[in-house]
Amino acid sequence: MQGNSSEKNTYKKAGVDIHGMDAFKRRIRPLVRKSFRKEVLKDIGGFGSFFKLPKGAYREPVLVSSSDGVGTKLKIAVLANKHDTVGIDAVAMNVNDILCTGAEPLFFLDYIAFSNLKEKALTDIIKGINRGCIESECSLIGGETAQMPDMYETGEYDIAGFCVGVVERKNIIDGSKIRAGDIVIGLESSGLHSNGFSLVRKIFSESELKRLSGELLKPTCIYVKPVLSLLRAKGLTGQRAIIHGIAHITGGAFYDKIARILPGNVSVRINKNSWIVPKIFRLIQNKGNIEDKEIYHTLNMGIGMVLIAEPESAKKIISKLSGLKLKSWIIGEVIKGKREVEIA
Repeated sequence: MQGNSSEKNTYKKAGVDIHGMDAFKRRIRPLVRKSFRKEVLKDIGGFGSFFKLPKGAYREPVLVSSSDGVGTKLKIAVLANKHDTVGIDAVAMNVNDILCTGAEPLFFLDYIAFSNLKEKALTDIIKGINRGCIESECSLIGGETAQMPDMYETGEYDIAGFCVGVVERKNIIDGSKIRAGDIVIGLESSGLHSNGFSLVRKIFSESELKRLSGELLKPTCIYVKPVLSLLRAKGLTGQRAIIHGIAHITGGAFYDKIARILPGNVSVRINKNSWIVPKIFRLIQNKGNIEDKEIYHTLNMGIGMVLIAEPESAKKIISKLSGLKLKSWIIGEVIKGKREVEIA
């Protein structure tokens, strides 16, 4: 038998507290409003979210979208009981992707799924998402908080996000202008970002992961403000023309992500000695006995994004980024080839 027939069943008894979640959403509205740009037309909580395009800002606007999550980095957050940075990761993974086209992020929607999660953890997650949106000047205008009994272990959860941005059609950066002789500029990462954690969790024990959690849970660097500032810089005329490609170094790292933006007649050669690889990456490589090709195919190794640009502009670009408190280095060059990446 499926329980006592005389007992009244409710959704709450099945593990879903609708009234509790509604009350929680009301409590977080003042927090979420802090990320609102002036183009947001309505508060969160409706069946849809409204955002008007900035009037007169674009002659031929093209919308750019992205959807991504945080992955098994969340396992480290649960292990360490630290949930205030993974929301930033969820935003960063999306806004950095659309930034690769030259687009300005406009708004973001989140999806948080769990079985049973303490309100403080949930609040910390949303605070992180909101912080990431404020940092990227992107409005958190809606989303879904889904309580799903039996889908996740108690205390575990998943986060994903969806972002929309806009770029002037003539200013789209798609890699088609990349040519042999261009240089590759690497932008400093803040750590592992949000990739490679399935490998990291295989290498280290739970006690080691907990001890390293402060380093492993550093949030993904959000590159929106410095890169958009660079693209808009008045002192660097024709900046969008001289930056021919942008790649976000995430899953697949250098080999896959850089190759993705290359035309068919060129390749990229990376000099792995052109920047100092942070200690955490060497610790992972040595502890896991990982070959160079595998580690540079999995982790960002201290480079979270690359710009491919005209060689004459390299010094100006690096100087401008330095003034914006972002370290960068010339880490390679574009050569004739067949959409391949060499690391030497």
